[in-house]
Amino acid sequence: MELNLTQQNLLKEITGLESFSLDAFNVRLNGKLHGRKTTDNIDIITKKDKPGIDIIIKPGTINERVDIPVLITDTGIDDLVYNDFYIGENSDVVIVAGCGIHNCGDKQAEHDGIHTFHVGKNARVKYIEKHYGEGDGKGEKILNPTTNIEISEGGYLEMETAQIKGVDSTYRKTTAILADGAKLIIHEKIMTHGHQAAITDFAVDLNGENCGAHVISRSVATEYSHQKYISKVNGNNKCNGHTECDAIIMDKASVVAIPEISANDTDANLIHEAAIGKIAGEQLIKLMTLGLTEKEAEEQIVNGFLK
Repeated sequence: MELNLTQQNLLKEITGLESFSLDAFNVRLNGKLHGRKTTDNIDIITKKDKPGIDIIIKPGTINERVDIPVLITDTGIDDLVYNDFYIGENSDVVIVAGCGIHNCGDKQAEHDGIHTFHVGKNARVKYIEKHYGEGDGKGEKILNPTTNIEISEGGYLEMETAQIKGVDSTYRKTTAILADGAKLIIHEKIMTHGHQAAITDFAVDLNGENCGAHVISRSVATEYSHQKYISKVNGNNKCNGHTECDAIIMDKASVVAIPEISANDTDANLIHEAAIGKIAGEQLIKLMTLGLTEKEAEEQIVNGFLK
């Protein structure tokens, strides 16, 4: 599987890899399959009824990884995929997805990925998804990820999402349904600048006894950008739920946070938190006394906040 230098750089940004190892992978380039590898325990099958793939992980699969990056380097691309993940019982795997767009043209480039996770009984999944945009063209870079999660009894899914640079518009929607003893942890990091807009929309149904969800979003909005964070956690059984939004606002940016919790069982234990504020002056002064400029001090604080 050959990639040019621009495509290799995009791949590294969203997966951390310069090339692929012996693990399974599926690379989508400019709306088409570009390369694929399966293993004895992980199969990847092209859907016949709509664009996308089925990723099938056998029960008991341990310490394996599958990468499914999307790369866009042509302007005017409007790409939509439906990817379904079937994670077998008692498996423990890492899944790395995400999309990188390099747009140097006048037309917008867009990728909409609809991912559905079927996490089997007592399975464990770490899911990493990063979105990245670059290019000096006038065309917008648009990413709209949808993630639907179903976690069976005793299952566990940890989701890390990041969008730190270059995406003009994004609507990030995540829904989850948890069975008995299931656990869901989500860590989101977003940074916007210019006139960019980002909307995050979480909805979690805690249906199973002793299930739990922990949803945390950290974001920085700069210049004239706008962010909106919506989260709704429904406690429908004896469960634990926590949703948290922390945002730094700078320049002329705006941020809206709408956390909501709904307890529909007397043993539902739910917490929500939201905080929006600017960088404290004393933080800047402290770093500037160490020799940093104001801009360098701001960058240090922002980088530390988003770690």
